[in-house]
Amino acid sequence: MLQRALALILAGLMTWMAPPALAQGLRPSLPLGAGAGLLRVPTPAPVSSAPRQADYIVAVVNSEPITNNEVQARLKRIEPQLAQQGGPIPPHNVLVRQVLERLITEKAQLQQAKELGLKVDEASVDQAEQNVARQNQVDVATLRSKLAGQGIELKQFRDELRNQILLSRLREREVDPQVKVTDLDVDQFLHEQQGSTDGSGLEINLAQVLVVVPEGASDAQVKTLQARAQQVADRARAGDDFAALVNEYSGASRGNGGQMGLRDAARYPTLFVEATRNAPIGGIVGPVRSGAGFHILKVIDRQRADMPATVTQSHARHILLRIGAQMSEAQARERLTDFRNRILAKQADFATLAREYSQDGSAREGGDLGWSNPGQYVPEFESVMNSLAPGEISEPVTSRFGVHLIQLLERRDVKLTDAQKREVARNILREKKLEEAYATWAQDLRGRAYVDYRDPPQ
Repeated sequence: MLQRALALILAGLMTWMAPPALAQGLRPSLPLGAGAGLLRVPTPAPVSSAPRQADYIVAVVNSEPITNNEVQARLKRIEPQLAQQGGPIPPHNVLVRQVLERLITEKAQLQQAKELGLKVDEASVDQAEQNVARQNQVDVATLRSKLAGQGIELKQFRDELRNQILLSRLREREVDPQVKVTDLDVDQFLHEQQGSTDGSGLEINLAQVLVVVPEGASDAQVKTLQARAQQVADRARAGDDFAALVNEYSGASRGNGGQMGLRDAARYPTLFVEATRNAPIGGIVGPVRSGAGFHILKVIDRQRADMPATVTQSHARHILLRIGAQMSEAQARERLTDFRNRILAKQADFATLAREYSQDGSAREGGDLGWSNPGQYVPEFESVMNSLAPGEISEPVTSRFGVHLIQLLERRDVKLTDAQKREVARNILREKKLEEAYATWAQDLRGRAYVDYRDPPQ
């Protein structure tokens, strides 16, 4: 279970990393790795086989160094996950290069977050650590013990949490405002589903080789890279191992043979979906040009996924205290902890406290948020709510709106109405657009960073 937690941390998929929102047209947040396959990354110098004992700088991003020890620490956590997944594992030198590029991308984004004045306090890191423990069905002490047993220092682990929360808040600020889903988008999505022969949606799994085209490339450079991409596509069609081509040529993620995973077609870039629409399973498509470069796509799997007929709804209420000049996050958490203790001791009533103190529009209803569908709230809030038994009250939960105290009232299974199906469709489309917007934003930020490659990592 602990291995799963670490994998999620490294992939940026833990729920506490999500940009929080609550009760205002909520949507799932963007995973850290979403769109990473479209990032333009330069190829560093080949990895040397000569051993080096002392730590040293392997790259400088703008003015900040990345050391060999940082690369090795990340490798130490990634390699067991790749082995556990059972897919093809890239050669060590290729994996080292991928890890370095990931650290460079993260460093550039963290620098942007600091320039914007974004910060993460200790209470948020504590909450993240508690969520990791909860999702792995252990307490924090046991989690720390297991981490220590794997040679992962507590400070290193908490720094990782802090950085991922910071990156999530940066994406929330820089990417989220770009994304809009219109009623017309929803209508078209539902029409396409209804137009399928069995009334179901489409799930696909694609693998890709991305031949990166650097920003500002000349016409001659573009032609050379296009010819290289065509050569890769020809070799793939001739039967060459696609995973080997991924490891040799791709500037995108090389894990699992370049596969992007089985998921709803709406969560893939429209360009990929249209290009592979008529290709058979196992078929090769491309080169297809995007802003990142030339893509050679392979259709790994394609299947229909029915729109769920029923969903499990949750009925919750909350008390929200906003953070600002009048109240710090620590003060809000302390007050809500006091509220929780008083409610549990039956010295106060949740609804009464919500009406008196909550700074959300739900205050007049005693904090009642009504019934919600899965995905209606962003993962940070929803994961805590889903971990509660009916009647249970959470510890304080921080979001961009402030700090919340959550109580789950009840759950039920219901058949989706037409309106609820529209909301499910809207969430799917929003996630797809977020991935595409993040890919564009991350590509631009990475392209503007000055990277000085030094001695290659071991």
